[in-house]
Amino acid sequence: MLVIVKSGPDTVDGKRGVKLARDMAADLFLMQNGVYFVQKERLEDFCGTAYVLEDDRRLRGIRDDELGKGVKRADYDSFVDLMTENDKVAGMF
Repeated sequence: MLVIVKSGPDTVDGKRGVKLARDMAADLFLMQNGVYFVQKERLEDFCGTAYVLEDDRRLRGIRDDELGKGVKRADYDSFVDLMTENDKVAGMF
């Protein structure tokens, strides 16, 4: 399962999307303001794979050294591939 989060960590929707991914042991795709979740310690106990849309990360000024452990960078093509490869996709939180 893939959960897509576009809302930031300071929003109810953003927190709900990350919680859903944690509870379901799903992968997480972060885009728009959701990329702020990749900052260290925000996904500390996340057991799935977290992907960040590289264009949105760069646009918001998040540096490489701010990325949490195990976060994978992705582009739009990778995003489409992830959505087609997963049996279920939930979002946009």
